[in-house]
Amino acid sequence: MSAAFALPPRAWAMLVLTEARMVVRDTAGLVVPLGLPVLIMVMNGIGAGGEGREHFRGLPALDAFVVPLTIVMVVALIGVVNMPSFLASYRKAGVLRRLSVTPAHPASVLAAQVVVSLAQALLGVALALLVARLAFGVSMPRAPFTAAGVFLLAAAAMYALGMVVAALAPTPNSAVAIGLVLFFATMAVGGGFGGRGNLPGWLDAAGGHLPYGAGLDALSDAWTGAAPDPAQLGALAGTAVLAAAVAARTFRWS
Repeated sequence: MSAAFALPPRAWAMLVLTEARMVVRDTAGLVVPLGLPVLIMVMNGIGAGGEGREHFRGLPALDAFVVPLTIVMVVALIGVVNMPSFLASYRKAGVLRRLSVTPAHPASVLAAQVVVSLAQALLGVALALLVARLAFGVSMPRAPFTAAGVFLLAAAAMYALGMVVAALAPTPNSAVAIGLVLFFATMAVGGGFGGRGNLPGWLDAAGGHLPYGAGLDALSDAWTGAAPDPAQLGALAGTAVLAAAVAARTFRWS
């Protein structure tokens, strides 16, 4: 794996640029990372309606809960569903196998794809926040640096889980199917369909430490200026490390 990172900076830049061009050519593939965040934000913003008048730590529910929920939802969908399907399609097309006999190790392609995918997620979230600000008057986080750190930590956890999906899925379609099951399962117990208070106590506690729930709670805390729960931050970091290790051990290049 270390050979994957032995490429000079210029080669890395060219590899990332090539990946970006391939993604841009797939116009339909840009709908999820760029169009979906805006759509989700608009739907949640309109749906908040009366909830927007409720306040949490001095902020409307739309700011304190709906916006963080939307951001985590977007990152989870891109990291767990969208990216693995690209990597599985590379394996099916034999791209990774052919790269294994060139100086560009297949792992470098995986890294470049993650970089490009994360850039799409950042752009999609930025567009969604711009729409939320202009259309619904949403405020920016009270603790912006904490929010940025939580976002990156949640993204690391989601993308690591996505790498596990890509490692285990034999085909692009199965990658999408497995990713969707994982996405909706973590979303359901993480508060994506409503407050976790309606869940049994043990499931509520578990959901709060799975990537979706932990990311949502920590980002909501940062948005309202509160300190995130260290246990939830640890859960995100632990998921990222553990899932990355599993993906590295099980990933198949062909």
